[in-house]
Amino acid sequence: MIMGEKAQKGTSILSLSMFVLVLTHFLTHCTQRIHSVLFPIWRKPEELNLTLKQMGVIASLPSLLSTLLSIPVGLLSDKIGAKKMMLMSMSVLATAVALASQANSAAMIIVAVSLISLNSTIYHPPSYSLNSKLFPPEDIPKAMGIHAVGGTLGMSIGPISVGILMGTLAFGWRQVYLFWLIPIVLGIISVILLKEEYLRERSTEERVEEKESGVKEGARLLSLSLIIFLAFIGIRWLGQGLISTFMSIYLVDALKLSENLAAIVIGSVPLMGIFATPLGGFLAAKFGEKRWILTAYATAYTFFSLAVLVPHSLIFVAFYLAYGFFNIAGMPANSALIAKLSSAERRGLSYSLFFLSGNLLGSFSPILAAYLAESFGLYGNFVIGLVVLFSSLLLFKFGVKVD
Repeated sequence: MIMGEKAQKGTSILSLSMFVLVLTHFLTHCTQRIHSVLFPIWRKPEELNLTLKQMGVIASLPSLLSTLLSIPVGLLSDKIGAKKMMLMSMSVLATAVALASQANSAAMIIVAVSLISLNSTIYHPPSYSLNSKLFPPEDIPKAMGIHAVGGTLGMSIGPISVGILMGTLAFGWRQVYLFWLIPIVLGIISVILLKEEYLRERSTEERVEEKESGVKEGARLLSLSLIIFLAFIGIRWLGQGLISTFMSIYLVDALKLSENLAAIVIGSVPLMGIFATPLGGFLAAKFGEKRWILTAYATAYTFFSLAVLVPHSLIFVAFYLAYGFFNIAGMPANSALIAKLSSAERRGLSYSLFFLSGNLLGSFSPILAAYLAESFGLYGNFVIGLVVLFSSLLLFKFGVKVD
């Protein structure tokens, strides 16, 4: 039995390695989403007294740090391996959460959120690279779908935990951050126990196959379709940022939801990813990544358009949840398409470019959203965001060619 056969037959999608990927992805996104639902509290004079512009800066930190560090992180991941990079990211996250639990000023919370964002930047390229190398090509969309369950569940549980811990158990927001420190320590232990034997064996076989087929790594990394696809991702992140940055404030101020209920609504969107991401991965494998991306995102943007047209609280929330479901369902196809358009040898760098493309424009969207909100109101952000999102879909449809 050759190495590649051993890797393909010995690595089940529901393996211990996948469990570690799902767990660490969960912890990364859980903590990353907490601050967004704390904005209505942090703006109070008796708390941190943050302005819209300060909150815009905080919201832009994940994209800004990823913009600056994605390529170095990708190169380092290809050099030292995914396990060490994931261990580094979880250690940074533990430090950040501990600092946030003690924050008593805008400066301290900005530093804490910056470290939480740094963890996300360090974590994603190596974890996606590892996932794409553990399984044969036909299983990659499904594997990405399962991996994404952890992220979407984390994006949901983070905001929901704020509503439950503060609304039901009378926690303070600092105690919410402290609550998540123990699970993060368990995440660090799980990464230490992670084994990479199959990853190394499969990567070796893929390099041999690419050389035998005459594939030039540089050509694949810089193909026109890949460049256009990365542009599509960036524009899409910009549009999503215009919509999501102050969603909690819109729900509280315009729709008159309570702060705790608004947190639960926002958390419920990614919670549907438990079903949306595996389903999206299966449909992408069945119908092809490009076809599913077009179908999922066109449906998502149509639902949010309906929410904007009928801004009644109950109707808005229903269409907003539908928008979230199909938006999340397209994620596995995006991740799998990067693997198809790039070489295995530089997969870490390829996924770094994937996240960099989104963050180049995504880093500006919260600050832009703050200025647009002051000029046109939060409702104006939704309209402009939808124009950007539909435009990105047209670029993807006519610009990206997939074999």
